[in-house]
Amino acid sequence: MNSTPDTPSRPALRTLTPLEARVLGVLVEKQHTVPDAYPLSVNALTSGCNQKTARAPVMNVTEADVLTTIDDLKRLSLVFEGSSSRVPRFEHNMNRVLGIPSQAAALLTTLILRGPQTAAELRLNAARLHGFADISSVEAFLDELAANEPARVVKLPRMPGGRESRWAHLLCGEVSVSEGSAGGALDDSVSYAEFETLKAEQKRLNAELVQLRAMVEQMAGELGITIDKPTGQS
Repeated sequence: MNSTPDTPSRPALRTLTPLEARVLGVLVEKQHTVPDAYPLSVNALTSGCNQKTARAPVMNVTEADVLTTIDDLKRLSLVFEGSSSRVPRFEHNMNRVLGIPSQAAALLTTLILRGPQTAAELRLNAARLHGFADISSVEAFLDELAANEPARVVKLPRMPGGRESRWAHLLCGEVSVSEGSAGGALDDSVSYAEFETLKAEQKRLNAELVQLRAMVEQMAGELGITIDKPTGQS
């Protein structure tokens, strides 16, 4: 009876701390969004970790915190120091260590940086890291990440009233249902600036609605037509 040699198994990766995951995610993100500045200096990496937009949760860490975290990630082979630079610069090694393609890395990075999201949100938010043709291709890579041993992502239970389930990464350990629900309630993909923009847009639309109603009422009056006022107006 012929025996088949065992396939070498990939060493298990310990659970990452939230800051370790953030540093790793920032390195992957900036590799694609600011390639001229990559590998990143400690200063740039710290700024990326403390970024106010496209981050959930928002952090406030020091360069010392980031340096300590880099040392820990170096021991896991997830980060290494680039050469040929007088200023220390760092780059990630996530794809090789986790054994995942760039498409999966883009989705995992987006989940690390922004928190739980639906496949549709991931396709939109990961666009600068990888352009997915459609939502089904996003779901295919998510399914692969979930089927990995160990799993890198998990599909959360659908929230009451939600049309789609959200996905969360597992690099920092298991995700509780309440944690996933909280992220959905706050919509992690919307920054403060984006929220303010939405408020301004709503205000503009309300003003247009008032103007349009005034025009309709004027036209109705000229035609001798009586129209009911909205509830709450005298």
